[in-house]
Parts: sequence; C-alpha cells; structure tokens
Amino acid sequence: MGQASPGSAASQVITPHWQQQLLKCEMIRSSRSPHHRARASAMASRTVTKSAIPITNPNLVKPLASTEAQESLSKESEVLATSSTPAPTSASESSPSLTGAMDNHPSSTVAPISEAPRLTAKPPQNTWNSLDMGGVNIKTLPPTSGLFSFTFLINLYLNHNALSSIPPEISKLRHLEVLDLSGNNLSTVPPEMGMLTHLKELYLFDNRLLTLPPELGSLHQLQTLGVEGNPLDASLMAMVQKDGTPALISFLRDSCPVPAPPPERVWKNVVTPAEREIMNNDPHTETFSVLCYNILCEKYATERLYGYTPSWALSWDYRKELILTEVMNYDADFLCLQEVDTARYEEYFVKHLQGQDYEGVYYPKSRYKTMSDADRRQVDGCAIFYKATKYMLIEKQLVEFSTVAMQRPDFKKTDDMFNRVLGKDHIAVICCFENKETGSRLIVANAHIHWDPNFRDVKLIQAALLVDEIDKVASYFCKLPPRPPANSDDKSTPSPRPPPLYTDATKIPLIISGDFNSVPSSSIYEFLSNGYVPPDHPDFMSHLYGKYTTEGIRHRFSLKSAYAAAGDPPLTNYTPSYQGEIDYIWYGTANLAVNAVLGGVDKSYLEKVVGFPNVHFPSDHVCLVSEFRVKPPRESAPRLPPAFSLSNGAH
Repeated sequence: MGQASPGSAASQVITPHWQQQLLKCEMIRSSRSPHHRARASAMASRTVTKSAIPITNPNLVKPLASTEAQESLSKESEVLATSSTPAPTSASESSPSLTGAMDNHPSSTVAPISEAPRLTAKPPQNTWNSLDMGGVNIKTLPPTSGLFSFTFLINLYLNHNALSSIPPEISKLRHLEVLDLSGNNLSTVPPEMGMLTHLKELYLFDNRLLTLPPELGSLHQLQTLGVEGNPLDASLMAMVQKDGTPALISFLRDSCPVPAPPPERVWKNVVTPAEREIMNNDPHTETFSVLCYNILCEKYATERLYGYTPSWALSWDYRKELILTEVMNYDADFLCLQEVDTARYEEYFVKHLQGQDYEGVYYPKSRYKTMSDADRRQVDGCAIFYKATKYMLIEKQLVEFSTVAMQRPDFKKTDDMFNRVLGKDHIAVICCFENKETGSRLIVANAHIHWDPNFRDVKLIQAALLVDEIDKVASYFCKLPPRPPANSDDKSTPSPRPPPLYTDATKIPLIISGDFNSVPSSSIYEFLSNGYVPPDHPDFMSHLYGKYTTEGIRHRFSLKSAYAAAGDPPLTNYTPSYQGEIDYIWYGTANLAVNAVLGGVDKSYLEKVVGFPNVHFPSDHVCLVSEFRVKPPRESAPRLPPAFSLSNGAH
C-alpha cells in the first residue's frame, strides 16, 4: 500500500515520528521466531552474571534507607521484563523524592501520566509480569482463555501468530504497558482495547487494519501506535506519519461517539417506609440534606492531567453546566464544594445559585495572599452554600492549617512542622447555622486535605487541627443564648417547640464534609471514626508534632461516615489510575441520624468508561448527598401538647 510503504511518495520526507516507527517495525519483524523475546531475555540474564567479584569497603556502614532502596531495586531486577522496550515504573511508586517535590499538586488522583506522581492502585503482585506467546501459530484466543485472568501482566507479546480477532476480554488486563499484536491477520481490533489506559507501546504492525476504533483515543499514555504494514485509511496514516502517535490519539479521542448515559443514581434509604411515614407526619421532625462535591477546578482540568477526556468535554464551558445542573437537581440544604476558584464562585455559582435560595461562604487557599489581583481569582478554595430561607448564618471561620499549626506552642520548635506542614496551603471552612423556624443549631465544616500519600503525616495533622478548631467553635456556639421563639397569632397552627439548649460543644449537631484524600484504611479515617490515634501511629512516619506525637490525637465528637452508616461505601473518585473512596460526609451520631444517601454510579456503566471526567461526569470526583434527621437534645423537656403553653420548658 502506498501510504504504508516506507518507499512511497507519501513517506519520502520522513519525519522523526515516522522514522522512529519504522525502526520499531523492523525490530518487531525480526522477532518473528517462537518466543523470541523470552529467549533473548534468558540469554541476556545469563550473560550478566558473576563476571567479576565486586570489591567493597568492609568498614562501610550503609544507611538503612539506602539499604532498603538497594533491596527494592534488587527485587525489581529479579522480575525480568521480557521486553526490548522496558516498561516504565510509576513515579509515585519508584520515586518518593519526586512525589515530595509535587507539593502543590491539585489532586490525589490525577490522570495516570508518567511524569506526575499520584495516588495509584498497584497491579496485583506476582513473581513475573511479562508473557511471550509470539511466533507459535496461535489461531484463536477464546473469550474464556485463562490469559485474561493474568491481570498482573505488564508486557504481553502475541506477535506473529495467526490471530484473526482479539476478544473484548483483553480489556481485563488493565495494567498492560506493552502489547504486541504485530504479524497477525487482524482486520479489526476491539473498541474495548481503549480501556487499557496504561499502554505505552501498542504494536499492530503487519496486519490488515483498514481503520481504528475511536475508543483507542483513551490511550493517552501511548507513545507508539505501530501501524506500518497495514492498509490503513490514508488520512489516519498521514496523521501518524506527519505528527506521530499523540496526534492520532487526540483525533480519535475527540471524535469518539458519545456513549449512552448511565442510569439515574438511586437513593438508598436507611429508614424503613413506615419510619419515613411517621417522620413525615410528625411536625417536630427536623431533617436536612448535605451535598459534598470536589468539582475539579478549571485550572487543574488540563489535557496533560486528563488526557483520556475529550478536549471539548474537559472545557469549563461544558463542565460548568453539568456541575450546576447536578447540584441544583439534588436541591440539598447545604452544598459543600471543593476546588472552587474565586472567579467561578463570584461570577458563576453565586449568580446562579442565589435564584434557588442559596447564599454562600467562600475562602480561597492561603496562596492567594502572595499573588496579584488577577492571579488570585484563579486560586481555588472551599465554598459552603446554604438555604437562606431555612437557615441563618451565625458564625463563619476560615481554618488555614499552616497558620493554625504555627500558632500551636508545641509545634513551634519542630523542624518537621516547618519542613512539611507549613508548605501546604490547604484550608477548611467552618460555619455555624441556626434553623430559623426551630432555633436548632448546626455546625457544617468543609475541608480539602492534602493529596500526597508520601505526606500522610501532614494529612493526619490537618485533620486533627480541623477537629480541634471545630471544638473551639462549638464551645463558643453552645454558650450563645437561644433566640426567643417567634410569637404567632394563628391559634390554628401547632405552637412551635422552644429552641433547644446546648450544654456543651458535643450537643450541637455536627457535619464535617470534604475531600479528605484518604481511604477508609487510613489514619484520618481511624481518627475521625474512633476519636483517637496513638502517638506512635505509623502514619506519623516518625516525625515529631508536639503533643500529637507524645500523647496521641483525640476528639470528643462521636463521628461516623454517612455512607458507612448506610452500608454503601461508594466510589467517590474514578480515574484510570485510582478508583476508591476518598470523599466523606461525617456526622455526629449523638444528635444526628442518617435517613438516606444517594447511591453510587451504576457499576455496569463504570465498567465501560476509563475514568472521570467524561461526557457525563464533569469532575474526577463523584458528588455525595445524604439526608439527616436531628435528634432532640437528651436533656430537653418532654414534648408538650399544642394546647398548653410552651413557656414551662425548653427543648
């Protein structure tokens, strides 16, 4: 074929992209013998042996960290990759120092790009991760093949066989980085191959491909898509020849048809229908709902970080409509949003949400203090919106974790505090509300905790500082006198209950929501749910933080995750490199109970998409919504019949 031949007119001017492809093509063509790579690897491993006795200093004492690093490298070298193109190792696993350098990274779960450290799910452990089945005349791969259970594979070679098709089950091998299907009889490749988002090398040389499925546009880490030797569509071939693999992948990604939308998320009730009916018929039942959502700041929504998302679906103009529609449809009493930049808060969210009875409280991250007026508007922060006709804002407070840490006398002399905690500008917002009708009070906190798993000590410190500040705010709030009940001349309506009295900070209903960048097995989850973390907890990482690392961390609030109470832990973050629960709505169990939570995204839909954001989900996070009911304070007087005066007791 003219477009596929190195000697054709179309390729007389060979670009560096195409030259590299031709070199790799020749290398693959020379690998047609049975198990060529496995044999070459075995030969190489035999020649690298004990050719000399190393001379070492017998008096040298190796540092522990260095020794561990060498042991780690030794273990990695034992698992020999049978690839002529070594598979890169994720930066977050192999280079803690590089991870530490990314202090201001926006999210714990950015798209899986090799140069960006991030929270990632490691492939299943196995003593080998490469499989060479090349050149052995395999004619078919049944969908039930045991091959597709080898989810630990990083390199797979099926080149120079007699395969006429590849089953969709290839998509199960999610950790593949090198896949060689060259020299077969393939006229198509399955669209499901687009799920292999870790692929860096995909060789399809010398097949019968006329076109490529647009779903391959999800392969944003792909460095080489080998298509030489195929009767490929001239426009696609020209794209690779001129601009290389990235240009073709971007074209496929942005031209991919929009998939079918997922089913609506279903509410999961914690109370029974009978209990719900009793609550609905009780005029004294007080309920409210909370939404928690990291909306993905425009500044962070870049193709470099989210290369699997169509560029048009990644744009703010597209995403903002989906975000606003989703938030407004749930119509929660409180909206706790993270990664909201100043400009979008003022110009978009306030403008549109005030029409639905919302007023807001917003603070940007600490870095805005050092920036120009124009740059400040791009800094993201945390916002709390509330239903203004139902609640009155009594107090608001910004918690800048670095500032609060600096003010602690037991922190001031620790190097770890200066070197680790003060360099992070994450924040939380605490708001005190009062129900305008009942006079009951509520504290709502919204936090965004640091992302980097190599700074899990900092995460724990930030969570501890947050709860300490909430305790101070609650202690002040509970001392405020209750407002007098409103007088009503309408004798036909039941008299309202008097506002409740709060004898201490723990009696005020409490919500702590946010992006905690921490999984349920983390020390943050342990601290919030159990109320205590010992001073020698491994997540302190042997660093020193005053009383926290001499006495441990405690809090007196009885907290529980709303979704844990519902028995339905959701996927709150969904990217190719990580899928898990890192966002939470915590509540005080002493005076609140969960009625219902919004269920997760349909699992069958998730199996078909590589990650968020996408056409249907505008952020890499999934919003959480929970409905609560308020428990009256235990020391309240018994409820009085409507016919009697309410001046005799307080609730």
